[in-house]
Order: sequence, then structure tokens, then C-alpha cells
Amino acid sequence: MTLTPDLLLHGYSIGIFPMADHGGESEVFWVDPKRRGIMPLDGFHLSRSLRKTILKGVFSITINQCFADVVDGCADRAETWINDEIRRLYLELHDLDRAHSLEVWNGPDLVGGVYGVMLGTAFFGESMFSRQRDASKVALAYLVDRLRIAGFTLFDTQFLTEHLASLGAIEISRAEYHSLLDAAVSGQADFLAPDPATAQDVVQRMTQTS
Repeated sequence: MTLTPDLLLHGYSIGIFPMADHGGESEVFWVDPKRRGIMPLDGFHLSRSLRKTILKGVFSITINQCFADVVDGCADRAETWINDEIRRLYLELHDLDRAHSLEVWNGPDLVGGVYGVMLGTAFFGESMFSRQRDASKVALAYLVDRLRIAGFTLFDTQFLTEHLASLGAIEISRAEYHSLLDAAVSGQADFLAPDPATAQDVVQRMTQTS
């Protein structure tokens, strides 16, 4: 079966997502976890150290400035599920304004980022990377802030990792997930609507909800 952007979006709408066994593998398979990781948009844990890091202003944030570079950054690791086919599909989704990236910069250097797919008021976080300490945490803080302001109701992280759990992510059952998903896909949100957030904006809003 040849995957297309439409087929990929349909998969997300029914709770499944594609993966490859490794980057060099040509085959892609669908995944439907029994337990699903999500990041409650009002439950992001902004630690004191992360708050200080954001307010230092060392990092700057952009949206969709270099989507392909973020995907490649996420794939640049010893073990990756992002093969050529998956890369092609997400770049096509990005061209259709259905996949977006958030980039973290230190001066001219891309040091971190996250990308994902949007459908209704659901954002499906696909992967993130970090080349500098705390860059991925900063990316997630800015992403959660944007999703909240833009009207999203579900931030799907697919799986729960120790890193995500430390930031407030939780694990729910497949049935609970589908209930949230069904409500989200019928809604409407705009990832690109919010103005760029300042460090002070993000910290203030996160402090009010954490």
C-alpha cells in the first residue's frame, strides 16, 4: 500500500500512526498503542530551572522556518523510526499546512526542535531533538503555550517517556484516548494564529496553569 497524505491524516483521525523499524527500512507499519501518552495542555510542569533557562533569553524560537531540518534533526540518532518514506510524507503534509515545526536557536545555530501533525483541535507530536541542554524542554514549553492559545484540546505524544513525564505528560487508556480524539477531530484550531511569544509571556502563562 502506498501511503499518501490523505491516508496518513485518516490514520490519525482513527487513532493510529505510522512508524518504520529503523531509518534504513523501506516498510512502514501502523501503530495503535494500548496505552497512549498525552501532554495535558493545562498540566505542563515548568520547573524553576526551566523557568530560569527560558528567561535568560539564550534561545530564540521560530515556527516553520526549517521544517525539513527539524525532521532531519529528529532522525539523526542511532535508532530512528523515520525512514525516507516517512520523511517524504511529513514534508508533503507540511506543504499542505497540516504539519508544523517549532525550532529552537542559539544565535545562528539550530539546537533543537519539535514537529507534528494537526487535525481539528488535536496536535500529534511526532518527534523532537536537542543538540544543547534544555533545548527540547524549551521547545515543548513554547509548543504547549502555542497550542493552548491557538485553541487545541489534545496534545498527543504517542508514548510516555521518562523525559515527557518529567514535564507533565501522562498515560491514558486507548478508550480514554479515543474519547478525547473523537471530540478533537471535529473541532477547529489554527496553529499559525498566535503571535510569537516572548519568554516572559510563556513563563507567565505557564506559571498560571502549572
